[in-house]
Amino acid sequence: MSTPSRQRNTAPLPDLVRIHRFRRRAGFTLCLGGALASLSTGAWAQSATSSVAPSGSNADTGSIELAPIVVVGTTPLLGIGTPLAQVPLNVQTVRARDLDRQHRNTLTDYLAKNLPSVDVADAQGNPYQVNVNYRGFTASPLLGTPQGISVFVDGVRVNEPFGDVVNWDLLPQQAIDTIQLIPGSNPTYGLNTLGGALSITTKNGRTSPGGAAEVTLGSWGRKTAQIEQGGTIGQNLDYYLTGNVTNDNGWAEQNASRVRQIFGKIRYTDADTTLSLSAGGADNDLHGTQTIPRSFLGNPKQPYTYPDQNLNSAGYVTLSGDHYFNDHVELSGNLYYRHFRNSNVSSNTNADFGTVEDDGDVDTTQATNEKSVISTDSYGANLQLTLLGKLGGMENQLVAGVSADFAHSRYTESSQDAVFTASRATIGIGDFEQQTAAKTRNGSYGIYLEDTLSLTPQWSLTFAGRYNWAEATIGDASGMQPQLDGHHVFSRFNPAIGINWNPTAAFTAYATYNEGMRSPTAIELTCADPAAPCSLPNDFVSDPPLQPVISKTVEIGARGRIGQNTSWSAAAYSTTLDNDIQFISSNGAASNQGFFQNVGRTRRQGFELSGHSQIGPLAVTASYNYVDATYRSGWTESSPSNSSADANGNIAVKPGNHIPGIPANTVKLRLDYAATPRWNIGTNLTWRGSIYAQGDENNQDVNGKISGYLLVDLNTSYQLTKQILIFANVENLLDKRYASFGTLGQNFFSGPGHAFDGANPTNEQFIGPGAPRSFWVGLRYAWK
Repeated sequence: MSTPSRQRNTAPLPDLVRIHRFRRRAGFTLCLGGALASLSTGAWAQSATSSVAPSGSNADTGSIELAPIVVVGTTPLLGIGTPLAQVPLNVQTVRARDLDRQHRNTLTDYLAKNLPSVDVADAQGNPYQVNVNYRGFTASPLLGTPQGISVFVDGVRVNEPFGDVVNWDLLPQQAIDTIQLIPGSNPTYGLNTLGGALSITTKNGRTSPGGAAEVTLGSWGRKTAQIEQGGTIGQNLDYYLTGNVTNDNGWAEQNASRVRQIFGKIRYTDADTTLSLSAGGADNDLHGTQTIPRSFLGNPKQPYTYPDQNLNSAGYVTLSGDHYFNDHVELSGNLYYRHFRNSNVSSNTNADFGTVEDDGDVDTTQATNEKSVISTDSYGANLQLTLLGKLGGMENQLVAGVSADFAHSRYTESSQDAVFTASRATIGIGDFEQQTAAKTRNGSYGIYLEDTLSLTPQWSLTFAGRYNWAEATIGDASGMQPQLDGHHVFSRFNPAIGINWNPTAAFTAYATYNEGMRSPTAIELTCADPAAPCSLPNDFVSDPPLQPVISKTVEIGARGRIGQNTSWSAAAYSTTLDNDIQFISSNGAASNQGFFQNVGRTRRQGFELSGHSQIGPLAVTASYNYVDATYRSGWTESSPSNSSADANGNIAVKPGNHIPGIPANTVKLRLDYAATPRWNIGTNLTWRGSIYAQGDENNQDVNGKISGYLLVDLNTSYQLTKQILIFANVENLLDKRYASFGTLGQNFFSGPGHAFDGANPTNEQFIGPGAPRSFWVGLRYAWK
């Protein structure tokens, strides 16, 4: 967001200082900027300025209007922020109005259809549980997925400490004010930020006054209702409240969703201080269809096996604040507490069916039901100091911060023998027997610095670095598995440097180098023994050591404007990971049994091009991105369902082989047409290239790649009155059949009518089908 600055009657100050001091006196919150750097629909700075009179008796004297300055949050705590012209990154920004304009059902769908280099993969068969990929890195709700993106809400990292997963269904979507997608291994964002950080700020009563109620009805019994209300209380207090409810039967036979979210915030603000207390929660019931074999595609709505259910709930509270001691010194910080609980029930084929047991009997158990519970309490604090001044006669901004984060988790996993019905539902044939009871304790400390030095009006130099220290303690809670006990410590200093060149106000070029670290999670540490494979959700075993993953990123790019209505951006990047961690399946890629290991070096490199133009009533946003994601080290993987596997079921992964699941090419086009001042029509076209399936890490399986696809979405809205808006959406207009995810495995239902035939399983490519064409309509009533 661009914010006009003003000249005060005091001595001249840097424009950025004036913005923030003026912000306090005007009572506004400075939003995350970055608009000019983003080339998605909602990622553009507004060139118009506005005249706002300052408070006080001198409101009519000594103030002039200056050009808008766009600022970006380059640390989890925004603080004062950094002018975009001095940010050596291709930052993308989305605002609440952009989300509202398209009325997407999920946040991840909006990101996938609008943001360059963002892609989603549906491995679970539920729209709230997709993997989000960015430049070849992933933020996923699935345990065992190598995570490479950190997600923050109001400065609090919401990757769950147990597995580092991201539960997209727990994010308060209606409360989102601004999203920034920050690329690279930015060290100031802390541990596990290998490929990028997604930073979300929530609404408040001053920036979101008034209220609105909205209802949506559509395909597959989808019903959504949400309400929000914000406002001020006197001169210094403001509040914001929102809640939403979604019931969705799902497009497939077993992928229904029930989502409940609530969020609230109350703030105190005066000329120099802001204090904010926010709290929220969610209680969701999500069912998934899993991937299905290609031989099932005659009816892509059918599940492979079921049930597969996740009950996710969370409650959280955050206290944050900032204070300006003077025009040059600002202190910000937060305290938080978060409770998360996941209860999972999943159905699985018995990979040991037909084998001879130790007593000589043949294992005839068809299936197993796995039940797991994760309960985590996490808490922490962050403190950040910003100093504005001069260094050697040059303008300088120094940011220094410290953080401390802790978590306690308990994990239990039980298994039950089962049989399949004709529809492949499992029926238990005994009691659940506990396989694992474990407890983990995580702690991490960080100290970071970021310094931006304006060498000249055209050149700026940024130095940053962070020292991270992390520990993970794992213990047996059953008294039966003492081999689980272990203590692991990881530490490293990660540096960054960047340079910006701004020869004119309409052009910026930059280059940057940065490093990051991901410490292995408790799940990975306790499932790293090839001789004792575990399942996901995990039966914990002994914990051989794993090395931390180290990322090193180089990026160069440029951005600018052509006239008043056209903006563009280009970036090229390369991120190399040392000691990358991967889940190695012991019974084929579709199996949930295996172990984690360091697989050496991997690399993700590519470029992205984006542009936006306003042509009368038509707004056009387009992007193209290319990513080459490859293994740079050789290693051996067990993948018996791969047609190129040797007699032992192994494949040889060689340097240069492409990493599965990452499309090399994506193209996105967004058109917004204002037919009349009241009527808007929009469309998204998304083309995604082909991908390799998991288990085909050597890129030699006879099934080849999973085909790419083109999706077309439509949306329209009409403002009936000042208060009433009606809207309608069509997703997958062409009713395209497609798959966004794939894996190799054994199909145990190769009999007539897909009946169970455990004695003759067939090797197949399993895929995650996409949703067919869908429609929904809605009505929004707003008030002040």
